[in-house]
Amino acid sequence: MDLLNTLVDKGLRRETPTRAEALAVLATTDDDLLDVVAAAGRVRRHWFGRRVKLNYLVNLKSGLCPEDCSYCSQRLGSTAGILKYSWLKPDQASEAAAAGLAGGAKRVCLVASGRGPTDRDVDRVSETIKAIKDQNEGVEVCACLGLLSDGQAERLRAAGADAYNHNLNTSEATYGDITTTHTYADRVDTVHKAHAAGLSACSGLIAGMGERDEDLVDVVFALRELDPDSVPVNFLIPFEGTPLAKEWNLTPQRCLRILAMVRFVCPDVEVRIAGGREVHLRSLQPLALHLANSIFLGDYLTSEGQAGRADLEMIADAGFEVEGADEVTLPEHRVADGCGPGGSGEGGCGSHGACGTAESAPAEAKTPAQATAPADTKPAVDTPRPDLVAVRRRGAGTDLAPNA
Repeated sequence: MDLLNTLVDKGLRRETPTRAEALAVLATTDDDLLDVVAAAGRVRRHWFGRRVKLNYLVNLKSGLCPEDCSYCSQRLGSTAGILKYSWLKPDQASEAAAAGLAGGAKRVCLVASGRGPTDRDVDRVSETIKAIKDQNEGVEVCACLGLLSDGQAERLRAAGADAYNHNLNTSEATYGDITTTHTYADRVDTVHKAHAAGLSACSGLIAGMGERDEDLVDVVFALRELDPDSVPVNFLIPFEGTPLAKEWNLTPQRCLRILAMVRFVCPDVEVRIAGGREVHLRSLQPLALHLANSIFLGDYLTSEGQAGRADLEMIADAGFEVEGADEVTLPEHRVADGCGPGGSGEGGCGSHGACGTAESAPAEAKTPAQATAPADTKPAVDTPRPDLVAVRRRGAGTDLAPNA
């Protein structure tokens, strides 16, 4: 397929596809799916080999959030039966992180519900970062605390944080449909703050909220412009008790096409399969490793994931290997330009456009695949599988051993 050959060539050169080409990937048929995976897999292997980076989530504070994000089980007004607890103490968080690190994770992601941290919250998280780093040499720590105020990113970096996560989630045009208590611009501003402080920026999306193909492409192109070092791709977990509980808009095949599109648009970036992979990719999870080079090990914030041992077996059975703590995740050019943990650039690559700066072709250029697909084609809808949505009852905030 000419489209895929073009996208592979562009991916190997770090050149941005056109919007029409990105839309065409989402419009491919199931008959073309393995060709799409193989093409995007070439780009993934060129930049990341067969390594899979493992990340581990620690939910520092669960539930009780004042924000109204429709997709979130911790939102204001949620009746989802999730764990609710206030801040873990640094030693509790460090103990939770140790389980993931023992399972092979090289990055710990510290997450707390809420609009954004107070200065006292930043102090708490700083103490937690120190506790984790004192006990685990070489570990990467990413903080995800919501919207940042001036100076907070700098304080987190001074405390030892390597990265900061704040997702865009969906396109600017549809953001007001899912959240009203803050804006898309607020989220962009926080990613800029992370970059400016020299933190590795991590920002991604949630697919499956009823968005159009155009919205998915818009948010991924916006992420490309922000130039984070890692892009988590979440697939909506439709929690009962949230406004999006009935949104089952994904099939395993569509999830693979979305991951392939992200890889083509962000060829040299850590693409992470995040929440919802077990619910929506199901038995096709191993194929997704040909597209993404990073996953979360074990459970998520409020839902249970695949058993940690099953994650490791899946990686090995698919012919991949777990990335070692001594291996650098990002390609050499991104690290050399100051991107990612250990980079020397002031403010990271997103502040000065050092990474992936090739100009894209005009958006009007139509590819054959896109030209034959109706503009408003609705993706196939998945059969609802609420039986696969399991609320987390172990690990952080409980007396039970974590899944790692």
